[in-house]
Amino acid sequence: MQLITHALPGLLEFRPRIFGDARGAFFETFSARTMEALGLPPHAWVQDNQSVSVAGTLRGLHFQRPPHCQAKLVRVAQGLALDVVVDLRAASPTFGQHASVELSAALGNVLYVPEGFAHGFAALEDDTLFIYKCSDYYTPASEGGLRWDDPALGIAWGLAGEALVSSKDAVLPLLSALDNPF
Repeated sequence: MQLITHALPGLLEFRPRIFGDARGAFFETFSARTMEALGLPPHAWVQDNQSVSVAGTLRGLHFQRPPHCQAKLVRVAQGLALDVVVDLRAASPTFGQHASVELSAALGNVLYVPEGFAHGFAALEDDTLFIYKCSDYYTPASEGGLRWDDPALGIAWGLAGEALVSSKDAVLPLLSALDNPF
């Protein structure tokens, strides 16, 4: 397994060894042993989520407030997505900065997103199958988010056309107006 660190502290990308032959391919998508060896906090992953999106769909930027913060392990099982996280940890030297990682079924890469980050993704191909593990259950009273198109964030989503965004995501606050729980 190859480990890639990113500029935002705590954000890690895993690229598995893919074993392929004439029958197809096999690779490990999660290993608690690997996470423990890297010194990541132990998580009891309690919920798996899955979405299928057409190209141009943008979901996010979402987070959950304490006491129901979520760390996430995110990956694409089919298709291609641009995954984006924003550091919301007030004491972090990278507060308000974002990172983008292309997740693809072909690479099988997995991104570890710690608590205290807003998270979202844009589907870059039709039928993009996005799968992620969460360290806490979805709790509607704890949900929060940021506007995906906040000019202060300057995120380049890599979309060919206009983003397909839910009505809920379209009215999320800008970072400057966020009541930051982290």
